[in-house]
Amino acid sequence: MECTLCPQACQVEPGSRGACRVRQNIDGKYYTLVYGNPCAVHLDPIEKKPFFHVLPGTLSYSLATAGCNFSCLFCQNWEISQKSPDETINQRLSPQNAVDRAKYKGAASVASTYVEPTIFMEYMLDLGRECRQKGLLKVMHSNGFVNPEPFKLLAKVLDAACIDLKSMNEDFYQKVCGGELGPVKDTLVRLHKAGIHTEIVHLMIPTLNDGLKETKALIRFVRDELSPETPVHFTRFHPQYKLLNLPPTPVNVLDRAQKTARSMGLSHAYVGNVPGHPAENTYCPNCGNLLIKRVGYHLVEQNITMGKCPRCGHAIKGIWSLPGEMRAKNNLA
Repeated sequence: MECTLCPQACQVEPGSRGACRVRQNIDGKYYTLVYGNPCAVHLDPIEKKPFFHVLPGTLSYSLATAGCNFSCLFCQNWEISQKSPDETINQRLSPQNAVDRAKYKGAASVASTYVEPTIFMEYMLDLGRECRQKGLLKVMHSNGFVNPEPFKLLAKVLDAACIDLKSMNEDFYQKVCGGELGPVKDTLVRLHKAGIHTEIVHLMIPTLNDGLKETKALIRFVRDELSPETPVHFTRFHPQYKLLNLPPTPVNVLDRAQKTARSMGLSHAYVGNVPGHPAENTYCPNCGNLLIKRVGYHLVEQNITMGKCPRCGHAIKGIWSLPGEMRAKNNLA
């Protein structure tokens, strides 16, 4: 049978699994093996996803199962993303219990993250429905490699997405990630059209995707096909997994990317994985006022008022408070 969840379009023989390792053809029926079966559950700052424009300073109840539909050579979570659920230590955690735990621990959101979360789509959908019922946001960090029909279902319960736009080069996606660029760009456009808050992470890997020409192509895509106000995180690479031969990204390369993004019209361009860097902070794109000061995942100062700059009143793209219905469910004023 052919799997229709993502563009890998795996042809799965009886008894076999797809490329993600978590879906199996059993006697002609296709089963997920990871529903309610996460191998990683943590309480993280929302900034770690990274979301800089979603409820800053709050906690996000974060979980993942084994598996992934990519095979990135630089994956920092390869111990679970490149494994099957048979090879990881898992726990039973229903969507109801997960969201209840999130509320008990003081989280404002539930994040599907660490590996590609769309591989556990059924679990994600039910987590999202529980979040809607119990007053939390549902967010994800994803590679964006998902087909249109499953995306439509997800869009109904998703509040925010952080998408890895790994390169603007198709060859990079195929050789380094085991995927394709086109479907990722399509997902980003769908997120924008659906009105789902989206932030983009671009991990800059020396010699592979850090050239100025590619950086400008990425900036133009975000500016012209999405929105100039879409936050973009230019993030420092550290040697991981199968790319231990490469050095960390020079900070001046990240600086160049961030400054180029601002000069080409992006309102919110950040430098990631460089704690204390000035470009971790959020500034008003209209008057330059410091709105949020960060050091790593920690907020030092926050000056946004009702989603706007207190100095000039400019509206800042993001989710700055829980919607009224969710505040009521959390017994908040």
